[in-house]
Amino acid sequence: MNKVVLSSVIDLISGGTPKTDSSEYWDGNIGWLSVTDFNDDLRYVYESEKSITKLGVENSNTKFLEIGDIIISARGTVGAMSQIGLPMCFNQSCFGIRGKKEIVSTDYLYYAIKNYIENVVKRSQGSVFNTINLASFDLMEIEIHDTIPKQHKVTKILSDLDEKIELNNKINKELETVAKLIYEYWFVQFDFPDTSGKPYKSSGGKMIYNETLKREIPDGWDINSLSDWIGSDKTGDWGKESEQGNYVFQVDCIRGTDLNGLNGKGKIESPNRFILKNNKNKQLTPFDLIVEISGGSPVQSTGRIAYLTVESFERFDHPLICSNFCKAISLTNNNYFYNFVYQWNAIYDNGILFGWEGKTSGIKNLLFDSFVNTYKVCIPPEHIAKKFYSLIKPLELKKQKALKENFELESLRDWLLPMLMNGQISVEDQ
Repeated sequence: MNKVVLSSVIDLISGGTPKTDSSEYWDGNIGWLSVTDFNDDLRYVYESEKSITKLGVENSNTKFLEIGDIIISARGTVGAMSQIGLPMCFNQSCFGIRGKKEIVSTDYLYYAIKNYIENVVKRSQGSVFNTINLASFDLMEIEIHDTIPKQHKVTKILSDLDEKIELNNKINKELETVAKLIYEYWFVQFDFPDTSGKPYKSSGGKMIYNETLKREIPDGWDINSLSDWIGSDKTGDWGKESEQGNYVFQVDCIRGTDLNGLNGKGKIESPNRFILKNNKNKQLTPFDLIVEISGGSPVQSTGRIAYLTVESFERFDHPLICSNFCKAISLTNNNYFYNFVYQWNAIYDNGILFGWEGKTSGIKNLLFDSFVNTYKVCIPPEHIAKKFYSLIKPLELKKQKALKENFELESLRDWLLPMLMNGQISVEDQ
């Protein structure tokens, strides 16, 4: 093993932004990364929120990153990193890193830096980097295996695990796409199967204009507020960090930051807490839905939702509660479970919940009761909702199985990473 200064084994690539905000520079076909586009949850980044034109690239200092190059955040969440999945440009809030091929492979370098990440964001004397600049890389020292063949062997062990994780994520993304398409086909276009198995609206099914929704809906469908779907709710809790007094009931606490992970889009890092025995009634159960009621951001509304199935609980060691920035709801009829989930997500994705937010002490709060009591939707007959449930459930089972496998693979990878990188597990040249 050799200890090296990071700047001595890499080529640093700086990002940039066009000097003016001309419309000719944006919405092109070239990805343009910022720190919000990647994180430590996924090894590769394939897409960006913003895109840039060739003219925009020519009128800025931004550079292209190649497949396999490393991108690391220099501001905001300092030290977040991923590898590039497709050639893209990036802004000045990040650095691109490419290993010097005669010394270190870039794939190996990714894992070496990942292992060192806590030291990347802290100086040796303990003060935290608010930003990373060019000089910062002269302060970072990492240990690397002394031959490229050894590096390749280490990389293969870890990459095989990450590739399986990524494959599972791609499968889950496809399953989610299929489920969403079925929902839109049945409940937006109203082409659910009629009694003959044909698409209802396209086959001439009777439609009735509804004055409340200002649109036609299938004959026989009801119009109700979202609250009519909801049977009960549970408030959140935060409890104590350790067992003390009557705080003895051990739980895992789902926060707003864990909702994406619960839905299969990132990690879950729910803290372990202790709540009062008398608050056991706040314990979550299958078919509960967790809604974020406080938080959000200027570009993200409150109201994100995550749902719990029987299989969801296999990913946790303790009973579940949600934090007091969330609330859990249960439906009156679980045959409508997936119908409600996809309906709520469509409302959220369309930005409707921005209009149902209040603000106290600088924190945005979802006006939950006002929203669910006021917002009207059409409710399908139960036999149609039940058919939709039966279609989505096997997709969900596959998704949860993959998420559980990913958790196990990530745990194995994270256990192996430091031991491979510091030589506790030895590898030999091929």
